[in-house]
Amino acid sequence: MKSFKTESKRILDLMINSIYTNKEIFLRELISNCSDAIDKLYYKSLSENIGLNRGDFEIKIYADKEARTLTISDNGIGMTAEELENNLGTIAKSGSLAFKKDNEKKEDIDIIGQFGVGFYSVFMIGEKVEVLSKAYGEKKANVWVSSGAEGYEVKEAEKETYGTEIKIYLKADSEDDRYSEFMEYYKLRELIKRYSDYIRYPIKIENEVPASAETADGEEKKITTVKEWETINSMVPMWRKSKSELTDEDYNKFYKDMFYDFQDPFMHMHYQVEGLIDYKALIYIPKKCPEAYFSKYFERGLKLYSNGVLIMDKCKELIPEYFGFIHGLVDCELSLNISRETVQQDRQLRKIASNIEKQIRKELQEMLDNDRARYEEFYNNFGLQLKVGIYNNWGMDKDKLQDLVMFYSVKQDKLVTFKDYVSAMPEDQKFIYYATGSSILSIKKMPKTEKILNAGYDVLCMTDNVDEFAIKYVAEYDGKPFKNVTDGDSLAETKEENKISEEDKNILEFVKNALDGEVLEVRLSKNLGSHPVCLMAEGEVSIEMEKVFKSMPKTDGAQDVRAKKILEINAEHKIYEKMKNLYSSNQDDLKEISRVLLDQAKLIEGLEIEDMEQFVSLVSKHIAN
Repeated sequence: MKSFKTESKRILDLMINSIYTNKEIFLRELISNCSDAIDKLYYKSLSENIGLNRGDFEIKIYADKEARTLTISDNGIGMTAEELENNLGTIAKSGSLAFKKDNEKKEDIDIIGQFGVGFYSVFMIGEKVEVLSKAYGEKKANVWVSSGAEGYEVKEAEKETYGTEIKIYLKADSEDDRYSEFMEYYKLRELIKRYSDYIRYPIKIENEVPASAETADGEEKKITTVKEWETINSMVPMWRKSKSELTDEDYNKFYKDMFYDFQDPFMHMHYQVEGLIDYKALIYIPKKCPEAYFSKYFERGLKLYSNGVLIMDKCKELIPEYFGFIHGLVDCELSLNISRETVQQDRQLRKIASNIEKQIRKELQEMLDNDRARYEEFYNNFGLQLKVGIYNNWGMDKDKLQDLVMFYSVKQDKLVTFKDYVSAMPEDQKFIYYATGSSILSIKKMPKTEKILNAGYDVLCMTDNVDEFAIKYVAEYDGKPFKNVTDGDSLAETKEENKISEEDKNILEFVKNALDGEVLEVRLSKNLGSHPVCLMAEGEVSIEMEKVFKSMPKTDGAQDVRAKKILEINAEHKIYEKMKNLYSSNQDDLKEISRVLLDQAKLIEGLEIEDMEQFVSLVSKHIAN
């Protein structure tokens, strides 16, 4: 018995229990090693003309339930005793990596298993492993045997053909782990289809299939079973084919099969990039946003393949959060040195992710510029995600997304971009005006909207909770600051318009005191049209923000975030004439009218009235009068 050359037990335990967290990936690792071994012999056949073709190679998997063994074999290049010693006796040394480095200037070298520790994942499910191998062109075979970190031995053995055969003696089942399932046909097939479907050599499982058989007298027939080798994997990834070979039907079928959607995708993007970084990507935008998109259960990410082998089912580092609704995959050659699972921080992946993000934005921008109707269809489904993307991460991504978002324009009666709005502004307009509310209809009916429209300016309608928070980060577009129509100075009146009499000042002060501190200020306005009253806000927190904050769950002791409200009264409305009369004749009634007007303004804004019974009672009283 020999000890492993690299700090044996502690390192092996670390790799099995820490580097690999998913036991079932052992099959992916072993199949990848088999594929590498075949690649080496196939490359040798190309350079030395030894008479082997790609169709001569295969990987076979056989389960012996009685012996509790699982065997994976290949007819690749095989290993000598020295290679078994070097490749399997030294943890984290990879013969595939060395082979690639020796041939890095030659073409058609596509080695998967170059990470060095994948083989040892087998000890997650096996209590003992035998690796029987015969190198191509050698007469002798050898077997490497190990039961884990205690060590291994290499000795001569018998094997008729070249190649390698890995026999795993499975651990006993326990309450937490059912190792026996790795001998079941359905489980092996599932793992091959999930992780190794695009290995370019046939992966075969011995399977029992029904067959007819006659009895000895030749009369009675009965159903029996026979064992047949069944090829499981597809072998040729669709994304490696030329786009000219594929139809929309091909792309749509692949999408529905791969991502379990019953609808065709909204669009697809197929990239084959060569240069400093080589990769292939197949990106899909679905028809509809996933229902659970904003829940804690949703997990974004693209499938990550390395040369056709699935490495991660959801690699979130490949797609930014604001494009999290996108499905797809990336296939590249990873330059890692530990584990296929430890890929999140790889510099190569970050570069690929940046390229994909830019390409998606480019495609969307082209659609917006050239096919507005189709873009609006996309935006109606995913516009909220883009706006959330502007708001998240303290607005770091606003420059990437601000040209892709759209809002309804009251004047133009359609969705417009910020660019559209600015290009239609009058020369004297200083701000981009917007209003927030529960619906476009409610925004149109707001007194402050009428005020801006009467001045000849347009108003953008913002109906999603995130809208105003996102706009705060955008701040301005093309040098034009954004201005909420509820801002106290959204449309400042001239000094002449602001002139009020001493009587007016006294009435406004009286109303403010009557409202007992609920408003910061009471003002007169001549820009409210037919509306008697409206609420404005001053400071960073708008009225809509107050509503959003109030709807959020609160921790114990947390106080409500409130806007600093300003009550504007229409100086040209009959209601103000009545208020002036009450100020000189019945100030008790004026207090009640002031309360009714504030509650009325709150209702228009969608704010809660603290005492609804009082409001109804006061309205009824003054109607009756």
